[in-house]
Amino acid sequence: MYLEYGTPGAGRRLDALLAGAGPDGRLVLVIVELKQWQSCRILDAERVLRSDGVVTAHPVYQVAAYRSFFVHWRPKSAPELEVRAVVVLHGASAVQTAALRTDTTGAADIPVLSGADLSAPPGELVRLLRADGLAAPTAAQVARFEQIRWEPSSRLLEHVGAELEGKGTFALVGDQQDALLRILAAAARHLPALENTPQSGERPTGGAVITVSGGPGSGKTALAVRLLGRLMRAHPTTHPCFITPSGTLRAHLQDAVRQHHAARELFPGIGALRSTAQRAGALVIDEAQRINRGGARGLPPDLTAVVRKVPLAVIFLDERQVIRPDEGTTVEEIRSAARALGRTHHHLELTGSFRCAGSAAYTAWVDNLLYAAPAPWTGHDSYDLATAPDPFALQEWIEQATADGHTARTTAGFCWPWPRNRPRTPTLPLDIRIESPSAASTTRTWEAAWNAHSALIASDGTVLAPRSQLWATHTGGHQQIGCIYTAQGLEYHHAGVIIGPDLTWTNSRWEARPSQSRDETLRGLPADQYLRYALNIYRVLLTRGTHTTRIYSTDPTTQRFLNELIPPRPLDAPNPGSGRRYGRP
Repeated sequence: MYLEYGTPGAGRRLDALLAGAGPDGRLVLVIVELKQWQSCRILDAERVLRSDGVVTAHPVYQVAAYRSFFVHWRPKSAPELEVRAVVVLHGASAVQTAALRTDTTGAADIPVLSGADLSAPPGELVRLLRADGLAAPTAAQVARFEQIRWEPSSRLLEHVGAELEGKGTFALVGDQQDALLRILAAAARHLPALENTPQSGERPTGGAVITVSGGPGSGKTALAVRLLGRLMRAHPTTHPCFITPSGTLRAHLQDAVRQHHAARELFPGIGALRSTAQRAGALVIDEAQRINRGGARGLPPDLTAVVRKVPLAVIFLDERQVIRPDEGTTVEEIRSAARALGRTHHHLELTGSFRCAGSAAYTAWVDNLLYAAPAPWTGHDSYDLATAPDPFALQEWIEQATADGHTARTTAGFCWPWPRNRPRTPTLPLDIRIESPSAASTTRTWEAAWNAHSALIASDGTVLAPRSQLWATHTGGHQQIGCIYTAQGLEYHHAGVIIGPDLTWTNSRWEARPSQSRDETLRGLPADQYLRYALNIYRVLLTRGTHTTRIYSTDPTTQRFLNELIPPRPLDAPNPGSGRRYGRP
């Protein structure tokens, strides 16, 4: 019996795994998923709403995905396995567990046991736990099982790779296409082709490290995802993986391939970077500038392991998206490490702009605004930029865009409290408060909620708020305010940006006020050091909108400065029927 059995990259941890010998001598695994909660409301085949208001995976769906891992990640050289599964809710009644059983294809044979079931006589309990007919495995069987090097099958790589390549939104053009061709040429030189499968444990000779840099909207992530799909199909024996320090981006990628239960391990967490480097022949890393340095000078140790071990490492980064003092990998550091370790290094630059309606003029305007000489916005046919007169108007604009069927989100600087232990209620606390002068010389208070840590679901199954990592794209996200940690790496049609009191235009220059920050990793920094991160943070927030951006600053002087740069124009009239408000006066 194995407790907390971990899959490669710590993608999953199985509560318990039983191993036994079947009547035919074949090794049989029984996956046991344990739940401490008693009751839930089934939302669909994949999700349930617990009595404490938390939305979580349907336990049968969850354990079916675990079983799929053993099927699709077992190498041909490993012993044949029969894999069974069972769910145990030891605190639930028979009536409550019966509601969770399903006849869904691929999961109909997975029982859900209650506390009463666990009191059955030993022989019956063995049957209920799917361990009937099993004997103790031999020491040799256990040793062979523990020596299995779990690897994704070519069939899994082919299917997921084809799906990633087939996404219409990932069409590559210009320097994206040129970069893809150059990377694939390097892959052909350094990786074994499909027909040249290496023996188990054999590592390809040579190696290359390729860095790809580019600004917001230059297509780094689109290229990285397409590249992963091509590597999975052309070089499956290298077991390519995709790693990013952005938990938000990783959640979206896993969500995109959720119908392939065994695909989760293709996107290991950043904490598994070093262990992944030990086994992957090809590795794609996105948002590499955000990798934690761990106090080291030069290249972070985990990234050094990648440069040393992985035959083909493709590293995507933007040095102006460093947002914390414990991160900040640069192209030069990677180049120096590659040379020191005898690895070939190539650098590619993406100069296009695909996010902001293809408006390089807008991204250049943002860079000038924050880092150089701010200049008036002269307009661009493809991009719509304006200021919002107050947060109420910004809110109404977001609601109108959402009612019209577009993705629209508001982000803000981390300048208001964000308690870790928020109550699990159908409503979120309105932590953000902004005093806004009105035309009648009175002051109104605008309040709004930060995005939810975990999803909030109404009793009728309506999504009130998605979990934070899916805030940017899932239903209900427009009703909460996001920050740098939930927006970086993602995009949406219309972006509202609230510049908080931590960054103001004072005496003809940007000034930082770290005391106004609620980010514990930043607020203790000296003002000049904080300024670098504040500028980078707002650069990210200002470049999330693919079609439109509206800006509001809580500082009156800064707001007047922005109004001088951006010609005034009326915001779209609010739609009275646009739905639930995410803020309130």
